[in-house]
Parts: sequence; structure tokens; C-alpha cells
Amino acid sequence: MSAQPVAATSRPALGRGLRLQWEAAQNSYVLLFPEGMIKLNASAGEIMKRCDGLATIAEITADLEQAFATSGLSSDVAAFIAMARDKQWLSVPA
Repeated sequence: MSAQPVAATSRPALGRGLRLQWEAAQNSYVLLFPEGMIKLNASAGEIMKRCDGLATIAEITADLEQAFATSGLSSDVAAFIAMARDKQWLSVPA
């Protein structure tokens, strides 16, 4: 099943009931929810920590490209955000 695309102007935010935090014991960001925890890889953590409901996907992508001195991340960021939305990790209004 492929995720529906997300608009670059959408402003993703953490899904209801989830909390993102750095977990030193895991040496990574984790998503906490009442039933457990999801350990995120480095890329996922960098994207998720920017999903504050204020920044657009285009702004998140630009920030990542600047932070990591690279370009061409838009399709990867959009694909991750669509997957995270489908897993209800993120709320992504149209």
C-alpha cells in the first residue's frame, strides 16, 4: 500500500497522544505513546523534531537541507511524512 502524497504547504504535527523526546539510553529520538515506544532512526528523528504544526513541509525540507549541507531531500521528506501520517505518528492537515 503506497501512501497518498502530502502537499509541500501542509504543516505536520505530532499525532494525538504521542510525545517525541530524545532518549539517551537509546541514543535516539523516540515516540512515546500510552502502550509503548517507537525508536526512530536518525533521519526520522531529524524530520519528526521539526514537525511542530507551524513549519510547512517545504520549510522542514529547507531546514534539513541547510542543517546537513545537502539538497534534493524533498521527495524523501515527503515520503517519510506521508508514511508517518498513515501510521498516525503525524497529523497532516491539507
